[in-house]
Amino acid sequence: MRVYIVMMLQFIIWSGYTFIEWLSKHDQLIYKVIMFFIFFYLAYLIGNQVTRSARKTLFITTLSLVIYTSIHYTMALFIH
Repeated sequence: MRVYIVMMLQFIIWSGYTFIEWLSKHDQLIYKVIMFFIFFYLAYLIGNQVTRSARKTLFITTLSLVIYTSIHYTMALFIH
């Protein structure tokens, strides 16, 4: 159940990242990369608070990012 909670919280974080990236579409690439690492670290910290395992948190965070990205780009293909 903890993994499910972490995945849902991280999907919310990735959605927030997507929204903030959309708002800053005219920013330079370096700022977007820095912002990505800040959001990744935030997702990792929140996941680590729930699971209490660094290895499991890193796996869940990476997995949630891959799933969110694949869903995001799949939906983008259908919309355009």
